[in-house]
Amino acid sequence: MKGNIFLITGNGAGKTTAALGAALRACGHKQSVLMVQFMKGRKDIGEFKIQKQLKTFKVYQFGRKQFVDLKHPELEDMKKAQEGLEFVRKIKKYPEVLILDEVNLAISTGMLKAEEVIAVLKKIPARCSVFITGRYASPKLMEYADYVNEILLLKAPKEIKTRKGIEF
Repeated sequence: MKGNIFLITGNGAGKTTAALGAALRACGHKQSVLMVQFMKGRKDIGEFKIQKQLKTFKVYQFGRKQFVDLKHPELEDMKKAQEGLEFVRKIKKYPEVLILDEVNLAISTGMLKAEEVIAVLKKIPARCSVFITGRYASPKLMEYADYVNEILLLKAPKEIKTRKGIEF
């Protein structure tokens, strides 16, 4: 029996932030949390930096510092996405909470296949809750997930300035 799978998608902001909220809650109960970031490689982001302060929270990144061209991902981006999925596949002791950040987007760009992600999810023990984030979720992955939440963008400023601690 698999653990609960929470899929968070949509064009609104806050998908990763929602998963991090669950992570913070789990850390508060001294549960282990592992965040695997796909297509992200920047070390100056809050969720990467906080792992020094939270003993039960770890982040592994499988991406470059640069943004991925979503229409034409580079070979290196595709390789890193595959490495990330292989990393998840080879985990020996799964945490209570596993976050697969931007997996939806990695699937939608063709860097990963929904079927291969589902195959990995099927091997994760029931005691592990999985949070999957990213825009453009695959219908197959949405069907497999226990919970599917869509974050909609209803309003946003015309000019968005990214702020440390809020957007990254």
